[in-house]
Amino acid sequence: MEVAEDREPEDGKPEDRKPRLKRHILLRVDSWIDSSMWNAGFELSEAWEEITIFFRRFRVHGWKKLFFEILGEGMTLGTAGAVLMLALAMPAFEETKKDWRNHDDFAVTFLDRYGNQIGHRGIIHENSVPIDELPDHLIKAVLATEDRRFFEHFGIDFLGLARAMSENAKAGGVVQGGSTLTQQLAKNLFLTNERSIERKIKEAFLALWLEANLTKKEILSLYLDRAYMGGGTFGAAAASQFYFGKPLTEVNLAESAMLAGLFKAPAKYAPHVNLPAARARANVVLSNMVQGGLMTEGQVIAARRNPASVIDRDEAEAPDYFLDWAFDEVQRIAGKFKNHTLVVRTTIDTGLQKAAEAAVAASLREYGERYNVKQAALVLIENGGAVRAMVGGRDYGESQFNRASRALRQPGSSFKIYTYSLAMEKGLTPDSPITDAPISWGNWSPHNYGNSYAGRIDIKTALAKSINTIPVRLAKEKLGPGAIDQIIAEAKKFGVETPIRKDVTIPIGTSEVTVLDQATAYAVFPTGGYQSRRHGIAQIMNYDGDVLYDFARDAPPATRVLSETAAAYMNQMLTRVPYVGTGRRAAVNGVLTGGKTGTTQGYRDAWFCGFTGNYAAAVWFGNDDYTSTNNMTGGSLPAMTFKTLMDYAHQGIDLRAIPGVETPNPEAQKAIAAAKPAAGGEALPPMVRPRSLSSETTRMIRDIGRKLKEAKPLSLDPGKVASID
Repeated sequence: MEVAEDREPEDGKPEDRKPRLKRHILLRVDSWIDSSMWNAGFELSEAWEEITIFFRRFRVHGWKKLFFEILGEGMTLGTAGAVLMLALAMPAFEETKKDWRNHDDFAVTFLDRYGNQIGHRGIIHENSVPIDELPDHLIKAVLATEDRRFFEHFGIDFLGLARAMSENAKAGGVVQGGSTLTQQLAKNLFLTNERSIERKIKEAFLALWLEANLTKKEILSLYLDRAYMGGGTFGAAAASQFYFGKPLTEVNLAESAMLAGLFKAPAKYAPHVNLPAARARANVVLSNMVQGGLMTEGQVIAARRNPASVIDRDEAEAPDYFLDWAFDEVQRIAGKFKNHTLVVRTTIDTGLQKAAEAAVAASLREYGERYNVKQAALVLIENGGAVRAMVGGRDYGESQFNRASRALRQPGSSFKIYTYSLAMEKGLTPDSPITDAPISWGNWSPHNYGNSYAGRIDIKTALAKSINTIPVRLAKEKLGPGAIDQIIAEAKKFGVETPIRKDVTIPIGTSEVTVLDQATAYAVFPTGGYQSRRHGIAQIMNYDGDVLYDFARDAPPATRVLSETAAAYMNQMLTRVPYVGTGRRAAVNGVLTGGKTGTTQGYRDAWFCGFTGNYAAAVWFGNDDYTSTNNMTGGSLPAMTFKTLMDYAHQGIDLRAIPGVETPNPEAQKAIAAAKPAAGGEALPPMVRPRSLSSETTRMIRDIGRKLKEAKPLSLDPGKVASID
């Protein structure tokens, strides 16, 4: 019998089995995937069909279908709206991350440069009156006038807004406001009075935030403590002491009505300024209380017949715009001090401050309608950095928004100094030739005023005539790589604190800055190229007289930001502008003057920024809503206002030379004094500075004071003191 032998398949060798096995496994896997996917698809289709059959039960027709279509679209739009609202709310809620309660931590008494008291900021301790201790009629008067539904709404009163819109439509103008008391508090705590849609959106969201985080009593208490009440007072308690000479807890109904009437327009209804208007407004408040059902006519009749009277007050007004800025500076400097009850000597000169306010007021009063301009701002800085005057708007009572330190406006050609300064640092001179011709930088092609070109000129002429193509050509062709970054860095060195947009258009002044920034920068030129060291705080002391901060002692020394040669070249060019350039109405009588005009597109902003050897100043005119003026340029009203103030400021003082510019001889000074405005120009009425001491006497007293400071202290050793019989 034959024995079977183990044999390999005739059609393959042993090494062929593994590949065959792998292919077999892959085929099975592929088959499983295909079948699984088909089964899954089949099951999903079955499930979808069941779902479809189920929802067919809810299918509607006719008016029901229209209703659900609208509901569905509403949900879609609502979701999109919620996302949009969140995006809009984020900037508002960023404001709440700040220490917004730190206002309560400081109680500051401000003095002027000579030690005279000029105002307060922060919480005055006597003003802390609990809401439960206030007279009931005061609360009713405030709510009846400012927000009758205060305890019913959640921060935004849509019913009140609709009522206000209806009343305004009937009257054909604004007679009622739709903002709630909470919205007004949000503005006072976190925002400014700037009129913009962005601010109103932030205000609404912050009102909701306040309602969610504070009680109604806390909101009302903060509102009564923070509102401006005229006469330099903040808060109802301070106003009660100022106007009536009594604590807020003791005011009667007539006085409460007068206080409640101040919230709307404290400058217009301040009783120490216009008592008849204040009493008329108080009568309106009493009527509001009756109409709101908070009191009866019988209860208010005595207050109508016996209106409130006020105590006599001096009409001297505090430099409130300056004090607001100085208070921010105090909080920045003194935040590290344990004691926040402080006495602060500022740099403000009340004489120059009044002159600055008068110059701005006269300009707006006489030429505001002609130029269609409603607002202005001004900052005056003495050589050395001390801020001597600040005007943040035409009326602090109407708007506490400081246009000098907080408003961002395009500076126009007044910004060109940074490009020209860099060009002087790169080796160019005022006499260097350059071509005024069309130029493009990327997709941007700047144009000159009047679309005319002068051809080959020198740089000093280009600056004096404010030719737009020249700073662009300098930046593009002369400054080298990173020209825009260099210009931004130069502006920062000069003292511009506002963030500057990185854009090829900034050589002609398209990035927004503040008036305070421009005044700080132009104050570099009288110093010969050193930092101006802008400051408004000279000393900070406690009530024991201890000096906690002294600018002369604690501030770092000025560093050079512009070489001596470049500074001299810039001064030589800028001192031509008021005599042969665009700023002829700015030439100060008898004083060599330098500066630069600035006018933005559409005549929305007009500037003159200038200097002498003693002072630097920046002047801006424009409108809060960015509407165009009536062809107002920087060489018109701003230059005229600059001249008016500077003529006043230089009366009877020692004139300092401008570094790099030869002091004019007597003949040249006569020519400067006789300089007249450009053809067709106007002149504001001159102001005369009252004198108490001659300049010679002032110098002598200063010398005596300096020698006394430098003198060695007297010895108190009895053994060394001679006896006198």
